[in-house]
Amino acid sequence: MTITKQKIGFQHVGSFLRPAALKEARNDFENNNISHDQLRAVEDEAITKLVEQQKEVGLDFATDGEFRRSYWHLDFFWGFEGVRHTHIGEGYDFAHGRSRDDTAILTDKISFNPETHPFIKDFKFFKSVTDDIGGILPKQTIPAPAQLYRELTRGENLDALNKIYPDKQDFYNDVEKAYHDAILAFYNEGARYIQLDDCSWGRLLDKKFLASDEGKKLVAENVQDIYLELNNGAIKDLPDDLTIYTHVCRGNFHSDYLFSGGYDNVADNLFGKENVDTYFLEYDSDRAGSFAPLAKVSGDKRVVLGLITSKQGELEDRNVIIDRIKEASQYLPLDRLWLSTQCGFASTEEGNKITEEQQWQKLELVKSIQKEVWG
Repeated sequence: MTITKQKIGFQHVGSFLRPAALKEARNDFENNNISHDQLRAVEDEAITKLVEQQKEVGLDFATDGEFRRSYWHLDFFWGFEGVRHTHIGEGYDFAHGRSRDDTAILTDKISFNPETHPFIKDFKFFKSVTDDIGGILPKQTIPAPAQLYRELTRGENLDALNKIYPDKQDFYNDVEKAYHDAILAFYNEGARYIQLDDCSWGRLLDKKFLASDEGKKLVAENVQDIYLELNNGAIKDLPDDLTIYTHVCRGNFHSDYLFSGGYDNVADNLFGKENVDTYFLEYDSDRAGSFAPLAKVSGDKRVVLGLITSKQGELEDRNVIIDRIKEASQYLPLDRLWLSTQCGFASTEEGNKITEEQQWQKLELVKSIQKEVWG
């Protein structure tokens, strides 16, 4: 089974709700009641079942649900050489609550080692499952390089970065190389579809954030240029048969969000200059702004409209969704548009406030609308 770059196929953004047995096993491991091998066996079983469920609902692509991770981003960062797991003392302040306070901090220059980064072994197992089941392709999700920049410049993490990298260009070069090496390692294990998840652009959409001291500082530093350099540097000179997606997120934690605002003030850079094949964009609420910035999507790049929310379980009115797709097609041709949920169902292991039954109903709705609109 092959999906060309000209056809997106039916795919989910990434994460799925963790089953109860998996949550229990992770808790048992953290309390030293089971071994890592025992935990991994539970994870293997849960991932295998999840791939079967994804095929059953009609997905062309599977993810591993991010079942081995606590966070959509931090677990990947912790796998790099020179990066350490630590606690920063406060979590991110979402609209209605605060996340846990885990973070990533530099202890040495950053690099990638396929022998020590756990995601390579994890992908090998995941691909073996999709190969055995057949008829569904594996998609690997990882946080974007710009997101790593965001985490390593957060609070006291910045002091460690400045100590190790007095020359910031050396830091940018090492991040780009570490990511490029990681992507090629996935490719060498058979990955042909890789998605870069990215909240770093999301905060640049929020007028309240941009009015803050931190926001003004980022604008003065031309941080959009930094994001472009890191993301594009990581994905340059890759094999022609490797498809790179990006998902631009405004925050997704326990059905909560971090930022609001349309894509207008990042469209020239994000849509015009980032060298990905496809954008997964959040458009599930008024917080997302208008479709007008889609006119800035350059070349033959495509956009997957995240019109179906993963934050609440109630199903959307299909006619409203179809009307919104038609509205978006005023700015980008229908043959360069597609449909998905706005985000994953569990960007962290807590998961959103929906049921497993509802998450599958959401995907069934996506598929039925895709069929009606695009045939």
